[in-house]
Amino acid sequence: MPLPLLWVFACGPEEHAGMVVGVRSACGGTWGYYEAGRERAGYLAPCGDAKFAADQVDAVLRHKMSPAAW
Repeated sequence: MPLPLLWVFACGPEEHAGMVVGVRSACGGTWGYYEAGRERAGYLAPCGDAKFAADQVDAVLRHKMSPAAW
């Protein structure tokens, strides 16, 4: 069964970056947002905290756009 995924894309003046986000089960019987393709290492945030998840996605995309700035 295919899983729904969300493609998140950021554009800068010189750089562009994107990532695919999905939801999967997490430890303790909860659910979490994950960067697709990274398995457990791609954990971003618990599903109950959309603001924190958005902040995590923002941080990942900023790092992908400007790794030297981190």
